[in-house]
Amino acid sequence: MGYRKLGLRADHRRAMLRNIVTSLLKEERIETTETRAKDLRSIAEKMITLGKRGEADLHARRQALAYLLDEDVVTKLFKEIAPRYNGREGGYTRIIKAGHRQGDGAPMVLVELVK
Repeated sequence: MGYRKLGLRADHRRAMLRNIVTSLLKEERIETTETRAKDLRSIAEKMITLGKRGEADLHARRQALAYLLDEDVVTKLFKEIAPRYNGREGGYTRIIKAGHRQGDGAPMVLVELVK
């Protein structure tokens, strides 16, 4: 299977995923629905992998800047977040079930960066 549509148009889905990945890297822990978290995980892991390529790799930095919405988050990604995972081959995020949302009963999860 390709990807989840999440009930959104393609441009809205892309914008939502860009926002949520930026928020995760900024806050290092967010609460969202389970299906959004599963899509978020693969993108966040790709961003951290770009960060692991290092400050010297200008192309990787520009690729991260093209996706993430905040330049300060890109700086944090390259200087603080990515160096934490130098000895790790993937698995940078963790999804923890957090019950159901009050309004519509959607399954909620916490998504956090592994320490």
